[in-house]
Amino acid sequence: MKSKLNLINKSIFLFTLMFVFYTGQTNGQSSQYKENTEVGSFGGVSYYLGDLNTSHFNNSIPNFGIIVRKNIDRRITYKGTFTLVNIAADDRNSSDEFASQRGLHFSNNMFEENGSSIYELSGQFEFNFLPYELGNPLYKWTPYIYTGLALFNFNPKAENKNGEWISLQPLGTEGQGTTQFPDRKKYSLIQFAIPIGGGFKFAVSEHFNIVIEYGIRKTFTDYLDDVSTTYAGINPNSSNPYPIGMSLEAQEMSDPVPASEKHSLGEERGDPNKNDWYSFAGITLSFKIPNNTIGCDY
Repeated sequence: MKSKLNLINKSIFLFTLMFVFYTGQTNGQSSQYKENTEVGSFGGVSYYLGDLNTSHFNNSIPNFGIIVRKNIDRRITYKGTFTLVNIAADDRNSSDEFASQRGLHFSNNMFEENGSSIYELSGQFEFNFLPYELGNPLYKWTPYIYTGLALFNFNPKAENKNGEWISLQPLGTEGQGTTQFPDRKKYSLIQFAIPIGGGFKFAVSEHFNIVIEYGIRKTFTDYLDDVSTTYAGINPNSSNPYPIGMSLEAQEMSDPVPASEKHSLGEERGDPNKNDWYSFAGITLSFKIPNNTIGCDY
């Protein structure tokens, strides 16, 4: 966890230094470079890392997005994105003994019945390692990196014993909202994340880009998969094996294994010391909007 935080802090510091350095050069380049705007679409695969999945690109699912990119000069770009991110994981398909005995699963995936994506709105700052300009044969490609801020909405679901996909957050599967666990609050379905990533840009023509990109999202929640801490039942020393106020459906979805395999109160369900991440990789096709303004060039 500390190594991930150190990586993020170093990345933000590096971006700040590059931004200050190249902002000082912007005025000098403005007479040679004309600001322009691109619009485009993104397609690729997405996945998540958390309590139900610890391997990159495992359970990858198609995702889609649209982008608007403002090229300030040959190095600096501001970008806005709207992305549909699909993630899922299933302990029942795992070879890990602990995961297979836990037997949990979740989906935030538009391709499931009654499913939906994670909806992400993001603002980003891109830095090109090489000068890059559409239509200029001297600057036809570059590697780049980016960071920024993202706002996303998620809604993990799971399939109950009747084959229905239901939202998990309202249930309080870890005892959230019960008097027995006053410190466990229901998590918010709207969260912030820090985007970090990079890739390669290729100028195919004067107005057309192909961009290959990989990105990760540092979130501040451990509940993308509705799993974080310990089981809320079963308590063999009480006449009420589950907390009062925990519905029958919440009890079922909290521990969906056969009765003989139910987990006891306080047993590990997830790791509360590690927040979840989600990632995606793919290709963006973007087009420069023609600037036909007359009398602006001197």
